[in-house]
Amino acid sequence: MKVIMNNAAFKKDMKNIIDYSIGFLEGVKVGKTPFLNNMGIMTKELLEQYIDSNARVNPEALHHIYEWYKVGSPDARLYDINYTISNLGLSFVSTLKQSTSIKDGSSVPFYNKAKIMEEGSPVTIRPRKSNVLVFEDGGETVFTKGEVFIESPGGPATKGAFENVVNTFFNRYFTQAFLRTSGISQYLSNPVVYKANLKAGKSSGKSRGYQVGYRWIANAGIR
Repeated sequence: MKVIMNNAAFKKDMKNIIDYSIGFLEGVKVGKTPFLNNMGIMTKELLEQYIDSNARVNPEALHHIYEWYKVGSPDARLYDINYTISNLGLSFVSTLKQSTSIKDGSSVPFYNKAKIMEEGSPVTIRPRKSNVLVFEDGGETVFTKGEVFIESPGGPATKGAFENVVNTFFNRYFTQAFLRTSGISQYLSNPVVYKANLKAGKSSGKSRGYQVGYRWIANAGIR
């Protein structure tokens, strides 16, 4: 039996397959940015919904990060969630905003209420425009000429509560539930499109690989 091998064709096919693989990796590298941006948008929305739902269940701990009497309402949030993309990946940062609403019995907003209650900082209240301080305490109106010291204005449950719910989201819900149930984890661990396009890559080489790799990673998580 005599076997005749076309070395020129074999070398061309092998070169195209190698180029296809290189192109795939390069496409994945470039497509990483839109993928992370999509993940950032999706994760931000999920985190906000997670915080809001936890606040409705446990208002005693999270009432301070919303305007007065609107705990868990998306349009009353006193926090912002933002994300950045860098060479290290996707990073999230939260900031607490000023309150503009006025609590019953008061005449001005408690501007730093979210930050003060989250940190558990004590506050001292003094009269501003008169010699008498008027405030509500237990449903009764209190008049005093002296200053009032409040050790825990938000109650003991608010200290660190916002930070805790954010950490719980990323350490438990996001990694243990969302990535698996959404299919993203399985999708990223098994790039089946690489093999599915290998035949075409043997003909087209690097350009095909780049296209496949870019689309594969950029579209991860989009349903």
